[in-house]
Amino acid sequence: WTRISAEDPQVTVIWQVSTSRDFHTITAQGTATTDSSRDYTIHVDPFSLQPATVYFYRFIVTTGHYAGQHSPTGRTKTAPTPGTPLEQLTLAVASCANWESGYFSAYRDMAKRAELFDATLFLGDYIYEYASGSYAGNGPVRLHDPAHELRTLNDYRRRYARYRTDADLQAAHAALPWIVVWDDHETANNSWANGAENHNPNTQGDWLTRRNCAMQAYFEWMPVRATSPSDNGRIYRSFSFGDLAELTIMDLRTYRDVEAHNSVAQATDPARTMLGSEQFAWLGNKIESSNVAWNVLGNSVMFAPLNLMTLKSDPAASSVSSALSENITNLPLNGDQWDGYTAERSRLLNLLQAHHARTGATPLLLTGDIHTEWAHNIYSTTGTLLGAELVCSSISAPNVDEILGLQPTNPITPAAQSIIQAANPHCRHVNLVHHGYAYVTITRDHAEMHWLRVDAIGDPQSQVRDSVSLTWRKGEGFSS
Repeated sequence: WTRISAEDPQVTVIWQVSTSRDFHTITAQGTATTDSSRDYTIHVDPFSLQPATVYFYRFIVTTGHYAGQHSPTGRTKTAPTPGTPLEQLTLAVASCANWESGYFSAYRDMAKRAELFDATLFLGDYIYEYASGSYAGNGPVRLHDPAHELRTLNDYRRRYARYRTDADLQAAHAALPWIVVWDDHETANNSWANGAENHNPNTQGDWLTRRNCAMQAYFEWMPVRATSPSDNGRIYRSFSFGDLAELTIMDLRTYRDVEAHNSVAQATDPARTMLGSEQFAWLGNKIESSNVAWNVLGNSVMFAPLNLMTLKSDPAASSVSSALSENITNLPLNGDQWDGYTAERSRLLNLLQAHHARTGATPLLLTGDIHTEWAHNIYSTTGTLLGAELVCSSISAPNVDEILGLQPTNPITPAAQSIIQAANPHCRHVNLVHHGYAYVTITRDHAEMHWLRVDAIGDPQSQVRDSVSLTWRKGEGFSS
């Protein structure tokens, strides 16, 4: 992927792929052309590359104002051939980058550690659609462009362009292959098939028109070969990593029913869907036909159930409940997650359990969305240990303290963490205050989970530190 910052009617580039950073030997090359209809973005899919190989790539402009200029050099890595023996896979896991809330130090750290990772899995909220100053946490530390809420194709394009001026984000893209999927803020907050919480058709027009503009900009600006649902395509897809893992990317926004609004009856309605019937059938087929040690699911919203009633009813939690007061609905734990679609979650668990019983394949869910760190044991509908879930925190989007206006050293947040864990025995780890990203190393019998934290997202040169590491073992759960 690249983009030419030009206003020529049409721009042509030569693309080159090499196994050496100096491009002494060219492995593959060709030409590509772009224009304003694609916002001068370029996507190239070079075929016949070798599996499990590190490659470097670049673009050379041949026409227009920038003729003769070279792009920065990118580094990528191809996946092993499906079915071939593979002993280890390491994925960086990230989500939720709000430009105004803080700097992208986590991306800089990701680029520095690039040789540790096989790929970056980005699980949504790459941009935020809000107007400037309306969702900035302790910011804004820098300002959105455009300043108003996104609605048109040009609006979304400009927001992506603003993000891509960030040197740390550029470095993270240049260092690793990215596997991406959207969540809601690439369109509008809490989006679903026919609308969004942050979309008013009376003042903002037709929802599908806005959504399709957002999707077009996404497919222009992101390194993805999938086809937009607005063009009768889809972004849900899967990737094979030898005989070790099948990574299945789910689209949890485009086909879902509206979120459950504080209604148990609605959340448990067996007719409600997160995936849509066609995607659920596809996912079921992928799970049933896979022959790997791990079924890894790229999952943009929390999968594990969370009991929050304790926050309202337990006398020991009275100080927490009082502090939350009217802001309880702003906590990132609600019917917008899988807890609002419990019947379909059970159907998916049954598919995973049946496949596990037949082949031994273990489910591992990798999750973003809620700006906080979590680690869960995942149990089948009959209560047997089935798999695990890792949830990364946000790159910079506001965390719980920032949403509620609490100081980082307040006593309420640690109390809330303890209460949540006590009410949810399957929850091995929760942290509500830090920003950063995570990574997971998958081997035959265990998954090592790591959370990295940014010291201060308001500091563009902030340190990023290894903070929490846990190991989940097949048949045992968390051993550390």
